Amino acid sequence: MRYESRGLKYRRIVFEQVVFAGGGHRCWWQAGFWEVVRPALDLKPRVIAAVSAGAATACLLYANDSRTALAYYRDRLAGKPRNLYPGNLWRRGAPVFPHHGIYRAALRELIGGARFRRLIDEAPEIRVAFARVPGWLGPRSAVGVGLLAYNLEKYWRRPLHPTYGRRLGFKRDVARVQDCATDDDLISLIIASSCTPPFTPIEYRDGRATMDGGMVDNVPVDVVDAGGGPTLVLVTRRYPAHAPMFVVGGRVYVQPSRKVPVANWDYTAPDKYEQTFDLGRSDGEAFLHTFATRPEFRGAAQATGDTSQSA
Repeated sequence: MRYESRGLKYRRIVFEQVVFAGGGHRCWWQAGFWEVVRPALDLKPRVIAAVSAGAATACLLYANDSRTALAYYRDRLAGKPRNLYPGNLWRRGAPVFPHHGIYRAALRELIGGARFRRLIDEAPEIRVAFARVPGWLGPRSAVGVGLLAYNLEKYWRRPLHPTYGRRLGFKRDVARVQDCATDDDLISLIIASSCTPPFTPIEYRDGRATMDGGMVDNVPVDVVDAGGGPTLVLVTRRYPAHAPMFVVGGRVYVQPSRKVPVANWDYTAPDKYEQTFDLGRSDGEAFLHTFATRPEFRGAAQATGDTSQSA
């Protein structure tokens, strides 16, 4: 199979593994990127590793489609909900943050029911990473300590792969989507991987508290198989020290070409979801152009067959 766009041609690139980083609504960028790149390269990965909203996005791409999801959020958020309802502090049973309810309902609508069966039957192996809290902390204290360490490292050091969480004792745990018996099991797994109080309550698996898998690493490259073949990593945050597309450890990383328009947990601006999605599409086109013209990237992806290009 050959990809042809803007006069450029080359044989199909084989990425055997793909990593979906977390990032809340920034992950709409991944969805837009995937819509362009997957059919162009006939991407059929053997393994997908994902965390937090990246896990929700990976599942959505096989259970449903991004356009349907965008339309769902346009309708669901038409009443312009706020991100914070401080008055609910004094109302029993009324959430101060609406995020958990909106997120869970969206997962049920977009990947539940018959769509769950389609996901199980048609998707590659999807591994979802989540974090276990340190033994020396309780669930609630772990929230404060973990978020403080996460944000300090993110804004101070800006590493591609953070280390503070592991140093504090947060541990990686992984579950496969294909091992979920029901859509409820899958939704619980994604919520566990996305667990970020106060936006969501603490989620428990096997009787033990979980937190967002990004507390260990928001770009879970260690969840795919070491030596498991060419790997594509889709991050959702800008790393200024790197170009939009770069190679580290033999893996091909792609990041947004500019800061995405939407914030992680913003449920007030569905128009920004579409802007972020469109940025992903544009960056997907740029990615394809780079592969057609830059042999060093094709080498990292181990293209099949002879590669040719034409202007």
